[in-house]
Amino acid sequence: EQGIMPPHTPRGAPVGNLAYGLNKGNKPTPCPKKELPSRKKGKLNTRVKFVRDVVREVAGFAPYEKRAMELLRIGKDKRCLKFCKKRLGTHSRGKRKREEMTAVIQAQRMANKE
Repeated sequence: EQGIMPPHTPRGAPVGNLAYGLNKGNKPTPCPKKELPSRKKGKLNTRVKFVRDVVREVAGFAPYEKRAMELLRIGKDKRCLKFCKKRLGTHSRGKRKREEMTAVIQAQRMANKE
């Protein structure tokens, strides 16, 4: 019969660089992508951490940070969050600052115990 065409891939055909079908064409070797510098933005460097610790040790806390710590000491966590949020602009920054102040208070308590 002339109307029926043979199937594209004969049985037992080698799989690889075929000139037809879904897998046709040249197979390029995968090239590993370099990490973009923008992906590293915000990652804390050891030197930066050291400098920030020295500045904190020399300069101390800002007045709003002292007030936030005082609010935490008397157990007003939610009021502290509202206060930090108002001073820093966003909810997530306020939460981060509250956690930081909580960690500072805990470190002070541990230092007093020793």
